[in-house]
Amino acid sequence: MICEDIADFATLLPPMRPVAGLDLGTATIGVAVSDRLLSTATPVETIRRRKFTQDAAALLDLLASRDAGGIVLGLPRNMDGSEGPRCQSTRAFARNLSARTDLPITYWDERLSTVAAERALLEADTSRKRRSEVIDHVAAGFILQGALDRMANLRHSS
Repeated sequence: MICEDIADFATLLPPMRPVAGLDLGTATIGVAVSDRLLSTATPVETIRRRKFTQDAAALLDLLASRDAGGIVLGLPRNMDGSEGPRCQSTRAFARNLSARTDLPITYWDERLSTVAAERALLEADTSRKRRSEVIDHVAAGFILQGALDRMANLRHSS
């Protein structure tokens, strides 16, 4: 099931199960996973993309091994908030993935997540080679942390 609203997504999450965050690129999928209390995102790995069926299988195997209860997909909006071809591609990926899993899926505006990840890696004095290896799953961590923080605010305000 795909939820446009993160509040709807939050109500569908099973208790005490982590949530996965994905940074979908053309060549890779960065993956981060939360803790069971949905408070902290941890970058996990980057999956090299091949064909959708192989990508989905690798992703769903990883999420099953982590006992994930939901998926947050970074939505690459344009800086003015509009949706271009990359958003359409992400939404198509979500539709195809939702046909293969019962996990709820939502989107999180990922504008500047890669910029933030790059800045954090530079501040950590990470080598250029290492940055290119980890940037996607570090960006997934920023995407997921934003969604986790929003869900925490929703829990505290209700």
